[in-house]
This record gives sequence, structure tokens and C-alpha cells, in this order.
Amino acid sequence: MAFTAFFKKKLLIQRERSIRLLSGAFIFIAGFILQRTMADNALIANILLLTAFIVLGIDVILRALKNILHGRIFDENFLMSIATIGAFFLGENAEAAGVMLFYQIGEYFQERAAEKSRKSITNLMDIRPDYANLKKNENIIKVAPDTVQPGDIIIVKPGEKIPLDGVVIDGVSMLDASALTGESVPRKAAANDTVLSGCVNQTGLLTIEVTKIFGESTVSKIISLVENASSKKAKTENFITLFARYYTPAVVILAIMLAAFPPLLFGGLWQDWIRRALVFLVISCPCALVLSIPMGFFAGIGKAAKRGILVKGGNYLEALSCLKTAVFDKTGTLTKGVFKVTAIQCAEGFDSGSLLEYTAYAEAFSNHPIALSVIQEYGKEINKTGLSEYTEHSGYGVSVIKDGKTILAGNQKFMEKAGIAFQKIKNTPDQFKTACSGTHVYTAIDGIFAGCIVISDEVKPDSRMAINALKARGVHKTVMLTGDNAQIAEATAQQLGIDEVYSELLPHEKVEKLENLKMQKYPNGKLKDKSCLAFIGDGINDAPVLAMADIGVAMGDLGSDAAIEAADIVLMTGEPSKLSEAIDIARFTKKIVWQNIVFALGIKAAVLILGAFGIANMWEAVFADVGVSVLAVLNAMRILR
Repeated sequence: MAFTAFFKKKLLIQRERSIRLLSGAFIFIAGFILQRTMADNALIANILLLTAFIVLGIDVILRALKNILHGRIFDENFLMSIATIGAFFLGENAEAAGVMLFYQIGEYFQERAAEKSRKSITNLMDIRPDYANLKKNENIIKVAPDTVQPGDIIIVKPGEKIPLDGVVIDGVSMLDASALTGESVPRKAAANDTVLSGCVNQTGLLTIEVTKIFGESTVSKIISLVENASSKKAKTENFITLFARYYTPAVVILAIMLAAFPPLLFGGLWQDWIRRALVFLVISCPCALVLSIPMGFFAGIGKAAKRGILVKGGNYLEALSCLKTAVFDKTGTLTKGVFKVTAIQCAEGFDSGSLLEYTAYAEAFSNHPIALSVIQEYGKEINKTGLSEYTEHSGYGVSVIKDGKTILAGNQKFMEKAGIAFQKIKNTPDQFKTACSGTHVYTAIDGIFAGCIVISDEVKPDSRMAINALKARGVHKTVMLTGDNAQIAEATAQQLGIDEVYSELLPHEKVEKLENLKMQKYPNGKLKDKSCLAFIGDGINDAPVLAMADIGVAMGDLGSDAAIEAADIVLMTGEPSKLSEAIDIARFTKKIVWQNIVFALGIKAAVLILGAFGIANMWEAVFADVGVSVLAVLNAMRILR
């Protein structure tokens, strides 16, 4: 992949730079000592210093020339080249070579520091599987993962990575999913369990039926997200890029004015003021800002990835630091999404067995967790040959014809829409709600209400902690949007401490409600503050809402592909409490970035003034440029701790 090739190229460049730096430093030290101790050998000393300058600075000068040819004149390469070449013409050979030496030392340490932030990202590349053990006619063939198709059977031995997403059909093992989730506790995998590519099989032999091609597998998507993360820049990064575009030409103009105006107007020495101007140019290099700001966001993304939080760009990380409103889906986000039939209420003329059978046949073609729980409770083989005209009614339920009978199964709205008079049963719908807490599936046969099946879900252990943690971090409002009935939604919201709840919403109504919540940020048509709104969800119906929110957060463990694609941040463990951890990383990243901006500009402004008055020389200029850059990058590395 391009990402891996990029880092191989970086390694070769780093080796070449190390060799050039060591040889250049040795030649510079020899020339510097010779110049200071043996005045009679000034020519040899100057030749050595010039050689050191060429060895150390040739790449900087060539980059400056290349950029000029492409119309990019004012950058740090141009400033450094002009300043050091000018110093040579003024006879300050040692200073010119020394500036280039320390500039290259600074660049070297910046690269080394950058490697630490990249390490968290490159470690993710290790989850890429090298091969798959494909089972064909009792033979095991080692093949490339991208040649395996859905439905194929693969074997994963202990110690091997799972190469593609699939379902275990034989074997029991413990899986290390730390590369995906950041969690070190192994997970058990047995028959009928879904397993994700990138996990490491630790103990037993697994036989897996592949469900996705390699390009759509979890490991492939994670690698793609990581590769593209650095392309989406934060507003601060874009500001610094824009700032440098105007800042650099401005300081060049000021340097020219500093070199020319005092001798012309006040009769000063040209050599003295040109020297000051060259010092001014070295100081003004925007390296600290141009390097450390993107490095800070890159380190933040790397730290989040290490904790099982995939952030698709620095812009989303920066936005997360301003989160004030968190909007949650319920099922699969705040709850486990693992459903079980807990009660069956029958209408007159129906028994629990027939009601369960009719509902199971109605749900036979659905993959929704609620439908699967009904089918699992029925426990018998479903003969689909007698079924026809199966239709999913989004936000309502399903309908099918079985042996000439029309079966409707869905929520209360579906019954009302179909005009089903379900008051004929002994217990009213309200009494159902009071007696049974859970999702209600109402069933009707040929327009006659047959009864209600109650399916319960369990709240995730860390959901309450997640809400409390968000409020502790200054999130002003927590909201839950769900298609579930009002009683269940209210009970869940009360249990978790959520501020507002909107229930019985159809997919398009979720979008409308989110639009209303976003508009609350714009009273009188103006943005109230820099607060951001995040939507956290997991289902395919959540994709439009995830895309509309300022920040879309998807659950990566059980979440649908559509939700993960639409989201800006993916929580690989599926734990809502990870959101508060992501906020901590985002806010610390932003804090470090602004520390670097203030520190770099403050030091540069002070030394620029000293340089203009002739107090600072080339050596102070080196600190103001290279020293500040190294300190800023090292400060950015704190994010990884």
C-alpha cells in the first residue's frame, strides 16, 4: 500500500541524512577549530567550512530552487538558503556553515520525534494479514487474502491473524483484538460467532466461513481510514498554512527594508545592516509552526488509534474538543443490542405457540436483531417456500403472505396505520407497556390482532458512566433518539441520566430532530458559540444522521458498514465511554497545539526585535528557529504519553 511505501522511502531518506549530517559535522568541526586556532591556515579552514556548508546545505538549496521553479518562493528552504549564502559573502563562513549544521540537526531530531508519533499509526499496519489458509476439497492452500471470496472456508491456526471477516463454523479459541480495539483482554470465539479480520488467534484451530471480500473487511477499512486521516486538516492547521503563506513574504520584505533603509536614510554601514537582515531571515523561518502543528494532530490521531478510537482527520479531533451536545441512538449504542423474548401476550383465539410461529415466519427474511430474537425463540426450521410478497416497511415493521394469510408484524404505529383494532384483547396496549418493559412486536393475521411479543434489551455496563463522564467534561446536553416506544425510551433515559429523549421516531424523523437540535446553536441566525454536536449510533438507519451531525461517531464492534462509512470517528470496542476518552485526547491535543503556537510566535517575535537592533547574532537566530522547532515538536510528542 502507499502508506507502507511512504515509510520505507522515509527510512532511506533518514539514513542518507544521518550519513550526510555526521560527515558534515566532522568537516565543520575541523574547519571551525582550524579557523580559531591557526590563523595562518585560514584558506584551508575556509575550504573546509565551505565543504561542510555544501555537504550540509545542498539539499536545502536544491529544494529552494525546485520550489522557486514551481512558483513556491517563500518557504523555510528559501529563507535559510538566502541567509547562509549571504553570510558567506559577508565573510562569516563559520556562522553560515554552523547555521546549516544546526538546522540539519534540528531537522533530524524533528524527524526522530515524528517517528514516535507515527509509530502508533504504523503499528496498525501490522494487522494486515499476509496470507489466508483456503480450504479446498480437504486441502489447505495458502493464498493472498484478496483472492478469497464470500462463502469460502478458511483455516486460522494458533498465532495467525484472521485475514478476513467471517463466521466461525468449527473450533473454539481466544482472540487478541488489541490491534483493533486497544483492549488487551482476549475475547472468546466459538461456533456461530462473528470474527473480524486483524484479530490474532491465540489458542485453538478455527474454521471460518468468509462473509466479506478483503476490500470490505474490517482490517482493510481500518488501514484505509488511517491512511487518509492526515489528509483532513484541522482549522488550526489550515490557519497556520494560510498564515505561513503571508507571513514568509512579509518577513522577506521587512528584511530587505532592514538591510536598505537605515544605510540610505541614516548613513549606517551596509555590511552591518545586511548582517542584521540575514539574522532576521534565519529567525523568521516558520518551521516550528509548520512542523509542530500538524505533528500535534498526527500524534493525537495516533494516540486515539492506540486506544481503539479511529479518527478520520485532524478536523474531527479538533471539533471533538468543543463538544457540547451529545445525541445518542439507543439500541446497540447505549444498549447491547442483544435481544431476547421475555413475554408473549395473546389475543382471544390465539395461543402463544401460533402467535410465535406467525411472527417468526413474518420475520424470516429480516436480519434485524429483534427479528433474529423472535426466530431464535421459535427454534424450529422455517420453510420459506410458502412465503410470498415479503415487504419491509421502514420504521413500522414487515408484512408477508403465508399460505394465503397476510401477516403483519411491527410496532404499534404499524397496527394503527393498517387499521388493526387491537382493543379486542383482554389487556390494552397501555397495560402491555406497564406489565412488560421491552420492545413490543405486534402481530396481526388477515387484519385480526393476534397478540404482542415483548423483546428486552440490556443496557451496556458503561453507558451510565459514559453519560456522567460527558457531563463532567462540560457536555451541556445529552439526548437520545430512538424508534422504540415512549415507555422504554423514558425508562432507559432515566436510568442513564440523559437530559432529553425523543421516542417512536422513524428514520426521517431522526434526521428532522437532529436538524432542530443543530438549529438551537443558531439563535437569531447567528452561531451562539463554537460548540459542536455529535451523534453516536450504530445501525444502517443511523447513517444519514451520522453524516448530518458536526461529528458522527459509530460503534465499530456491532456497527453496520454504512454507519462506519458515514461516521467521522469509530469506537472500535463499541463502548460509549470511549467517547469521553476521545474528548480528553482531543482537548489535550488542542492545548499542546496552542502552546506551540504561542511559544513559537513569542520567542520569534522577541528574537526578531533583538536581531533588528543588532543584539542577536546568527547563533541566537539558530536557537530561535531550530531550537524552538525541536522544543515545539518534543512538546507535541507529549500527546502520545
